Amino acid sequence: MKRSSAIRRAVLATAAVALAVTGCTAQAAGGGGGASTAPTTVPTATSGDGKPSSPAPTSAPPTSAPATSSPAPEPSAKVLMKDGDESEQVRELQARLRQLDYFDRAPTGFYGSITAKAVSGFQRKRGLPATGSVDETTWQRLLGMTKKPTADELKPSTTNKLDAPDARCMTGRVLCISKESRTLAWMIDGRVVSSMDVRFGSENTPTREGVFAVGWKAKDWTSTIYHTPMPYAMFFSGGQAVHYSADFAARGYNGASHGCVNVRDRAKIAALFDQVKVGDKVVVHW
Repeated sequence: MKRSSAIRRAVLATAAVALAVTGCTAQAAGGGGGASTAPTTVPTATSGDGKPSSPAPTSAPPTSAPATSSPAPEPSAKVLMKDGDESEQVRELQARLRQLDYFDRAPTGFYGSITAKAVSGFQRKRGLPATGSVDETTWQRLLGMTKKPTADELKPSTTNKLDAPDARCMTGRVLCISKESRTLAWMIDGRVVSSMDVRFGSENTPTREGVFAVGWKAKDWTSTIYHTPMPYAMFFSGGQAVHYSADFAARGYNGASHGCVNVRDRAKIAALFDQVKVGDKVVVHW
């Protein structure tokens, strides 16, 4: 009996060793009819060249998707010229637009609503954003389509074209003076009787804007401050007046007044002087 028991224990020990070596597991307690536990096989991961690498886990824990940042917005195009600017580059812009029939008046160097409308038209035709302001893309496109303006194109001697009259000029007798188009229109009840080119004061001595009235007139007058002739002077705001300027006639827009509204056509202002009365309205506007 003792020997049989020893032999039996030896057989069972040998079987246990065999099970451990093969990786199998014993059945669940309870004997036949019980489900066996499936063998657990740990998959071996491979690297990109097919060689085994560290074992992969049987199931990866859920992970959140990596955060993605939105692309940074495109920086807005740098504006080179815009409404309200005044410079020689603006004058060149206007001359180049005039070559393409987008700007139908003499360049003034001032960027106002008329220039903005011309720029918008050019941009729209070329499939560019019609902002009315000039960025680098618009400027380079315009440069590529036009030639460098001549001196006569930049500062022509022809009469500037009138812009739409200011609403304050539509009733009564009015000297309607536009800084944007650099024109003076003599108007009676909304009708333009005559018009002429004008220039204004410099940055240091600007021509005042607003609604005024002719306070007094002097056919032959010399400035008591600057000692320069002011023929056909019609004073409307302190010492500022509409008058003929020989300097304007000679140098054009290369010069400026000390605040007065200079006229370069002597015959036109002589005729205007005879028609304007003290008390007539004066409107100076952009």
